[in-house]
Amino acid sequence: MAEPIAVTIVDDEADMRDSISQWLSLSGYRTTTHDSAESALRTIDASYPGIVITDIRMPGTDGMALLKKLQSIDPALPVILITGHGDIQLAVEAMRIGAYEFVEKPFDPERLAELVRRAGEARRLTLDNRNLRRELSNGSVLLNKLMGASDAVEHLREEILDLAQADGHVLISGETGTGKSLMAHALHACGPRQGRPFVTVNCAAHDADTLDALLFGSDDELSQKPAVEQAEGGTLCLENIEELPDALQAKLLTLISDAPVDAGPDHQLRIIAITPEPVSALGHPKIRQDLFYRLAAMELKAPALRDRGEDILMLFTRFTSQFADEYGCEPPEVSASDAAALLQAPWPGNVRQLINLAERAVLQTRRGATNIAQLLQADDMAPAPGADTKERPLREHVEAFERMLIETALRRNRGSVASVIDELAVPRRTLNEKMAKYGLNRSDYI
Repeated sequence: MAEPIAVTIVDDEADMRDSISQWLSLSGYRTTTHDSAESALRTIDASYPGIVITDIRMPGTDGMALLKKLQSIDPALPVILITGHGDIQLAVEAMRIGAYEFVEKPFDPERLAELVRRAGEARRLTLDNRNLRRELSNGSVLLNKLMGASDAVEHLREEILDLAQADGHVLISGETGTGKSLMAHALHACGPRQGRPFVTVNCAAHDADTLDALLFGSDDELSQKPAVEQAEGGTLCLENIEELPDALQAKLLTLISDAPVDAGPDHQLRIIAITPEPVSALGHPKIRQDLFYRLAAMELKAPALRDRGEDILMLFTRFTSQFADEYGCEPPEVSASDAAALLQAPWPGNVRQLINLAERAVLQTRRGATNIAQLLQADDMAPAPGADTKERPLREHVEAFERMLIETALRRNRGSVASVIDELAVPRRTLNEKMAKYGLNRSDYI
């Protein structure tokens, strides 16, 4: 669940700051109080996960000076000013230079609480967006988001690292829900283009004229810069490339063919094309062959979830734990028959479908009962009686289930190895060997 919003209260009058703190604490906020701006400034940096409430008139550094100093630390930090009756002009000036809002004494505590709620949500959104941008520029973080320990995923990570260092265009193919967009971001972020533009255009989301303008520009002086120019020096990601009309495929081919070989890094454009449809060495039926060979000089194939046997239970456990934290309940227990059903399911929607099923399983648990077989049946994924497991060795099923049991116990016991040993009734040495084998680290569950 989300952490309570942090609120720093600055006021030289003890009665005022204590009453504000008490009221907001009762409303569920996490408050700290300071009697001076100097004291508050020692506790706040650009990563501060909350907001500031300050009186506008204080001895020494007053509220306006504090606002300016906080703006220099982080212009997006919400600051609410408390003003007296004669300070309206000053408050208006504060709003002009970046204050979030002001309240005039005497104020309604309910109005202050509502302002704090809105400011806190704005702060949380700002920090989330910063974290996302940081992740999208951090190749190692993106590679870690390609979760899994199967040979297929390990090989995919190695391929991404290798291709990221090259300059050639790349074609990514794979079924819906296999993480192709994430792979494209990782390709960009793990190579020398990290920090340069990454521009995405979904070829299936626009008509031909709109796509032409988006990609190559138009005569309209007010139109935005075309994607091929926005992405100069970086990466142009074309989702659903097979939906690009023939005339625009010809334009794209011309752009690629006419690109100067000796263009500097600031002007080189790398194209990553994505398709959910299968491709072969001979091409793709909807992509003209000469363009296909240019784009598929390097190719990545996203593995289907059903071909990642040992990852299925690990991912299901990870996602149910995340949703359980979000909904404030325990994750569902997975029986041996549930595990077998999950492993045998065809997963046409791949990881995206697994995430959806994990959330529904947690919601069932929250209501008091979980029936994973029923959820699979609702998705038309229940294995037929006596169905085989795509000739997957028994060892893979055993290892996947074993890994899930250990990871579930680690999560339930918050990383306490001693408690896991008691719960699973295994010797410490055996548990240590299994954890090393499956890449499980107790610190990830504390």
